[in-house]
Amino acid sequence: MGNQNTSNANSGKFSTMFASILIPVALAVGILIYKFVLGNPAHFEGGDPTKHPHPGDYLGMMYKGGILVPVLMALMIIVICVVIERFITLSVASGKGSIPDFVRKVKGLLDSGNIDSAISECDKQKGSVANVIREGLRKYKEVENKAGLDKDQKLLSISKEIEESTSLELPMLEKNLVILATISSIATLMGLLGTVFGMIRAFSAIATAGAPDAVALSTGISEALINTALGISTSAIAIIFYNYFTSKIDGLTYGIDEAGFSIAQNFAAKH
Repeated sequence: MGNQNTSNANSGKFSTMFASILIPVALAVGILIYKFVLGNPAHFEGGDPTKHPHPGDYLGMMYKGGILVPVLMALMIIVICVVIERFITLSVASGKGSIPDFVRKVKGLLDSGNIDSAISECDKQKGSVANVIREGLRKYKEVENKAGLDKDQKLLSISKEIEESTSLELPMLEKNLVILATISSIATLMGLLGTVFGMIRAFSAIATAGAPDAVALSTGISEALINTALGISTSAIAIIFYNYFTSKIDGLTYGIDEAGFSIAQNFAAKH
């Protein structure tokens, strides 16, 4: 199980570094986009970012959304990066081919007593399910003819090996999902907070002007609502992919449980 420990340790280090580097970098990129892309003078009347954006210029309107816009953009960048990272990680963890087909093939080889071929199939599949099954099969071979242990002790040893292997694989699969879960909750709140700030700013400007200005009010409201749009869209993407990745991990976990049960059941039936 040494190679599996090393592989998972490396994956864990990568995921931790990925998260710690991603957040400040995303915030820096969000600020740069806000200042130099959204704040480009070409988007505003008279080339002055302090004035209203040109009609229909959404980049200029986003700039007018205020200081929370770069934060919301950073959250969107983080979501996109985590989604890409999770796709790559879970694709590797799924291995080659269909998990259900692989589990059925291993069960068939077990039933025919061909343990070595089952281990070879695990080496070919190269996924998290295969890693766990391989360790279980190796323990199966190790304890099969081991003297000094009764049947129940051997079964317990196999089950314990599978549980330990599973506990090494699952953290890697679930890594960084907490980021998506957190952003799915706070992005909408951040968007609403930005909208509240924008509305306060818009009504304060009208109060200072001393006379109702429908155009200024509608412009201020539309600029304020940019925050809500950014927050809700970021939250929606985070929720959709969080649920997708969770269901994907559940499928892998089910494959591990099914194969582990088959190994224990096969051993019990033959001994």
